[in-house]
Amino acid sequence: MTADAPRPFPDLPETIKSIHIIGICGTAMGSLAAMLVERGFEVRGSDAGAYPPMSTWLAARGIDIMIGYAPENLDWNPDLVVVGNVSRASYADAVEMRRRGLPYLSLPEALAHFFLQGTRPLVVTGTHGKTTTSSMLAWITAYAQRDPSFMIGGITGNFGSNFRLGQGDIFVLEGDEYDTAYFDKVPKFWHYSPFRATINNIEFDHADIYANIDEIEAVFERFAQMLPPDGSLWVNGDDPRAMEVSQGCKAARRTFGFGEHNDLRARDIRHGGVTSAEVIFKGQSLGRFTLNTPGDFNVRNLLGALGIALDEGIAADTVREAMASFETVKKRQELVGEAGGVRVYDDFAHHPTAVRATVEAMRRRYPQQRIWAIFEAKSNTSRRKVFQSAYPEAFAQADLVLLSRPFAKQDGLLPEERLDIEQLAADIQFLGPETHLIPEVDAIVEFVAEYARAGDIILGLAGSSFDGLHQKLLDALKK
Repeated sequence: MTADAPRPFPDLPETIKSIHIIGICGTAMGSLAAMLVERGFEVRGSDAGAYPPMSTWLAARGIDIMIGYAPENLDWNPDLVVVGNVSRASYADAVEMRRRGLPYLSLPEALAHFFLQGTRPLVVTGTHGKTTTSSMLAWITAYAQRDPSFMIGGITGNFGSNFRLGQGDIFVLEGDEYDTAYFDKVPKFWHYSPFRATINNIEFDHADIYANIDEIEAVFERFAQMLPPDGSLWVNGDDPRAMEVSQGCKAARRTFGFGEHNDLRARDIRHGGVTSAEVIFKGQSLGRFTLNTPGDFNVRNLLGALGIALDEGIAADTVREAMASFETVKKRQELVGEAGGVRVYDDFAHHPTAVRATVEAMRRRYPQQRIWAIFEAKSNTSRRKVFQSAYPEAFAQADLVLLSRPFAKQDGLLPEERLDIEQLAADIQFLGPETHLIPEVDAIVEFVAEYARAGDIILGLAGSSFDGLHQKLLDALKK
């Protein structure tokens, strides 16, 4: 469980010119480093290892990386240290930081202090769809010439980046409920002072942080209460949990979804080369919106972004035009390439709800093709047994399912607490898909290269790079 409240904000030096970042090679930490450099700070950092593309990306911005968490990393005597979620209190440079009395912040604290002051934060939250919805909202506000800033947990297709510092007063944020740092054990989104927000949905996740769904609901309830009376909150009206936790919101609360009771809803959803739906707002049609990304869940993501955009005074016609040119986020149903008539997609899905939504979306887009779902259990939740019974149905609409060995990590889990991958394979096979347990990525590549045929659709589903699976597949298929 998280702490009850954020720690008191620490005293900082009046003048800060130099900043050291512990855990700089994480996606969010690297982005923060680049943002700080863009604002004129001298930034260096440390990490356990530095590899392309992050190492070269940081080097191109003049940011030095120190390998390992050593006390001497701080010998350059920075004015401030930003500590990433990866760091433990026992790490040598974290110990040295405290010994020297250097001021330190977590990533959300630094983001709020250096970038959110004087802005209007638009915060997208929920178990699923945060990255896509916030990317949609960033693109809409940019298309509407609002010159937004944003920080998002994925590489946006339209910007080719997961951050931007604009001159406008809008700051779009993906609001994560995961905790923040060893000294800042509250959800990241508690730091963001939301003016407008969405709650896309609420399910159990982050089993390493939260013991049950009640704890997750509690942090969302607190988040909803943070919105000011002159702000607004858009809630998935088809999600009972989201509706329940938002009851105490002081801001105007509006709903989006597919049910007729919603303030903003979609109907007549059509699938094919593009996805389209008619959108109704308070009983009046806003016309038909089209998306290049498949699936009902992406239509719902659009509704959440549209709701906030309307509250920001952006015309529905402008949103329609923006969405017609919206490019998917990296690792969200991203077509990596095609070889031998076989298309290879990369998707971040690792929660069973996300896996199911992605497989179903691809089944709608490619009703006649053979669909492969290749899955890696690597996230802190997916490696646990908590979703053992939920995963099989998530894969039911695939034709072939390949399961790799769950990621090995020293996490203190007992054997009985870990996902039983052999049982999962048997349960998926029982539902119909041909299922194989192939522990190593290279062996998976060999299997696919031998048995894939022209017209097949391959989905690599993982919350990580999956050891380069997607490119390895393309290289093997080309041969």
